[in-house]
Amino acid sequence: MGLRNFFDRIEPNFVNGGRYEKYFPVYEMIETILYTGKQVTKAAPHARSFVDMKRIMTYVVISTIPCILWALYNTGYQANTALAALGETSYDGWRIWLLQAMGIGLNANSVFANMTHGLMYFLPIYITTLVAGGIWEVFFATVCADTRSTKAFWSPQCCSF
Repeated sequence: MGLRNFFDRIEPNFVNGGRYEKYFPVYEMIETILYTGKQVTKAAPHARSFVDMKRIMTYVVISTIPCILWALYNTGYQANTALAALGETSYDGWRIWLLQAMGIGLNANSVFANMTHGLMYFLPIYITTLVAGGIWEVFFATVCADTRSTKAFWSPQCCSF
């Protein structure tokens, strides 16, 4: 049994009148991450492409990777340089403890130490952003029955309380 068959088998539970009708946007979001949508145009002049918003945003995320790598290095370099300028030998904080526990240290001349120290600042913020954005996206997609999860948050007519 393939994954496509699994989605086809459980889909009736999520469409209108199904047991989990309210959660159709969540089902569709997961399905369209893995597969292209089922909608096709049957008449001219409409042209549909396999490139949808999710695939375009994938390219956007990929294109930000060099910026993120530079930000990791630069943040770690600035932090390690500032700590070295203080001249102290013992520091407090979970980032310093973790770097020392892994044996990486605070060497501003080490690319790996700078990247790892920068990651300690970047990762908590990034995870918080993804979790908060995901929670709100699913919330708006399930509360607003008219919209799809791919555009629920940006829909002006959505959820006019």
